[in-house]
Amino acid sequence: MHDLVLLTNKMLSKLDRVIIKLLRVERVHGAKRIMTEFPGRNWLRASVKHVLHQTEMTGSVDCKSDSGLRCSACSGTNIQLVKELALSQEDAPLAGATAWVCQRKQRTL
Repeated sequence: MHDLVLLTNKMLSKLDRVIIKLLRVERVHGAKRIMTEFPGRNWLRASVKHVLHQTEMTGSVDCKSDSGLRCSACSGTNIQLVKELALSQEDAPLAGATAWVCQRKQRTL
C-alpha cells in the first residue's frame, strides 16, 4: 500500500502522482488546471491538492518511510507471551470476560 495515496475514496497511483508533480514543477499548474488537462483520470481535487502539498513540502511524491503498519504484533516474544497468558487462564474461564458476562454466567449456575 506504500504505492498509493488514499484520499476521499480515490486512489492515486505512483504514475498519477509523478504526472501531477511534473505539471506543477514544469508548468506551474494548480489543482483545477491539472484536473482539466486529464479529464479521463477522474481525480478528486482533494487528492490532487494533497499531492501538490506533499510535493511542495518534501520535494517528493513518495510515501514516508516506516509509514505503514508496525510489524511488532507478530514477534516471537509477543506470541510466546500470549500463549503463556492463555495457558495461565485455562482454570479461570471468566478471567477475560466483562462484568456483564460474569453476572450472566453466575445467574445460570
